[in-house]
Amino acid sequence: MAKQNIYDNKTFFEGYSKLRDREVNANNLFEIPTLKMLLPELKGKRVLDLGCGFGEHCKEYIDQGAVRVVGVDISEKMLEVARTENSDPNIRYLNIPMEDIGSIEEKFDVVISSLAFHYVEDFTGVVSAVYELLNEGGIFLFSQEHPVNTCYSGDGDRWTRDENGTKIHANLANYCVEQRNDSTWFVEGVQKYHRMFSTIVNTLADAGFMILKMAEPFPTPEIHNNYPEYDDLYHKPDFLFVKSVKIPKE
Repeated sequence: MAKQNIYDNKTFFEGYSKLRDREVNANNLFEIPTLKMLLPELKGKRVLDLGCGFGEHCKEYIDQGAVRVVGVDISEKMLEVARTENSDPNIRYLNIPMEDIGSIEEKFDVVISSLAFHYVEDFTGVVSAVYELLNEGGIFLFSQEHPVNTCYSGDGDRWTRDENGTKIHANLANYCVEQRNDSTWFVEGVQKYHRMFSTIVNTLADAGFMILKMAEPFPTPEIHNNYPEYDDLYHKPDFLFVKSVKIPKE
């Protein structure tokens, strides 16, 4: 079955690019700061970035002392930008789906993925491949859409609101039904895969990883004061972060 490559859709790519160009967005306020907080020391390390997109993180990892970075993305449009705007002699960009990373003939000290795993159907297979690509004691850090979001199938309102339209609480349904949910985001038919929190953690444990840290970012007092439109994240976080380490299998 062909892998979804929604980022090479012209309408989607243009919409996503405009969103990321906005100074104030959820990525800049929550996702990127949390990812940076959880990053291990990268000096002298070899890094694999899964779903590298425009390659900004790849360049930053080099700037932080990484000696080698491989960026993987299924979108050629994204990689065109990466190769133009974030190139470096020590960065290699590969246009392959994450499910094919087993073909990479290198070993890494750190594997990082930012907001990509909810697009992957074979999460178990990718996690197993990451384990094989990592050196002993290597770090695996990723973010994804939070499971309380990926369970939303687009049916009905996500929110219960008061008479003024203020969000009172998030509506949750079918959390325990693990499936592909198609949604509309810039275009129709965006495929995302819902997995329960426990499935994500147990998949990592079964593959040979030990969990080091998790994060579910929500507004700080400063963000609350400056950007109250993000207060709905007090009801449900947008993102889940998991940091783990490769340990020997028994």
